[in-house]
Amino acid sequence: MTPTRFQIWLDAARPRTLPAAVAPVMVGSALAWHDGRFDLVAALLCLAFALLVQIGTNFANDYYDFVKGADTAARVGPRRAVAAGLVAPAVMRRVMAGVFAAAFLLGLTLIHWGGPWLILVGVASILSGIAYTGGPWPLGYNGLGDVFVFIFFGLVAVGTTYYVQAGGVSRAAIAVAVPIGLLAANILVVNNYRDAETDAAAGKRTLVVRFGRRFARAQFAGSLVVALLVPLLLFLRGHLPAVLLPVLLIPLGWRHCGRLRDAREPAELIALLGDTGRLLVLYALLLGAGLAL
Repeated sequence: MTPTRFQIWLDAARPRTLPAAVAPVMVGSALAWHDGRFDLVAALLCLAFALLVQIGTNFANDYYDFVKGADTAARVGPRRAVAAGLVAPAVMRRVMAGVFAAAFLLGLTLIHWGGPWLILVGVASILSGIAYTGGPWPLGYNGLGDVFVFIFFGLVAVGTTYYVQAGGVSRAAIAVAVPIGLLAANILVVNNYRDAETDAAAGKRTLVVRFGRRFARAQFAGSLVVALLVPLLLFLRGHLPAVLLPVLLIPLGWRHCGRLRDAREPAELIALLGDTGRLLVLYALLLGAGLAL
């Protein structure tokens, strides 16, 4: 059955990856609430900006992975709009530019809260989204995709969300940004784990391609361990026991590690990709609730 235009663009936006944009804003705002500095309008603007940058990045990936040959008929993951012939490359490039332009214009409104230096943060976020798969030295093709996700969907997103509401960045803001960045990077780990063979053939040197699947499983598990230790650190530094709520996710995280280890079919990894995003949201909800309480 031919997909509708709406379904084509919804799939191209890659909804399974959008938790990486939502979670940091949730946690940064919850910490601002904890500190008595929460601002609903600023939080919503941060959320809209993060979602637009994530969607723009996904459109850029769809376009540049096709141009560079990473998305071919041999690919085993979800359908990509340009590679499948559903969207012309030039159209995807124009829509990508439009989404990033909308993100930039929306981000300008945050100057009211954070000052003009936020322009640099916004431009860096957008350029990095393009450079993930585009440009002369694409990050994702050179094993830096995980670092990009950790920095921009962890440290930058949580820190900026907190900053525009609280007027500064605290050590607690940095602490809660670390697990969000690591768990967001785990979404990428599962995606690259699934695409290792086609990525290698296209010269896309992700960490999975460079170091193998055993390394990827260790990275995935290590990120979960660190993320689940951070609430304990916050508790030991004086936060109330409610901040320990994310440890309820230990059994789920353990199962995810087993599913990654035992996966044999692409469908299993596609399902795990969605569940990894949902675990990130659950973690953000529980940590945010613990901070707010």
